[in-house]
Amino acid sequence: QVQLVESGGGLVQAGASLRLSCAASGRTFSSYDMGWYRQAPGKERDVVATISWSGGRTYYADSVKGRFTISRDNAKNTVYLQMNNLKYEDTAIYHCNRASLPYFTWGLGTHVTVSS
Repeated sequence: QVQLVESGGGLVQAGASLRLSCAASGRTFSSYDMGWYRQAPGKERDVVATISWSGGRTYYADSVKGRFTISRDNAKNTVYLQMNNLKYEDTAIYHCNRASLPYFTWGLGTHVTVSS
């Protein structure tokens, strides 16, 4: 069973940057496409970005395109999300997981709060 641990969130001002990390343990995840998701208060969980198993293909939601960059280090079983020029509307709990069903068990996520 893969366990996912997200980290790197925090409270920042608009325009700042954060780098989120997602460490996977229990079994290598290098064969899986992975993604970052976020859930804002009172809203459903949405996909933010995905990356193929090799890192060769990426996808970004329109709302983060040009500001966020997803990457991975399969040797470290870790997926990253570099977030630049953060906006108030980026405030959410961020999770990582497989890019498609079936999902691994969801981790606790990491909170990102952006003050305007």
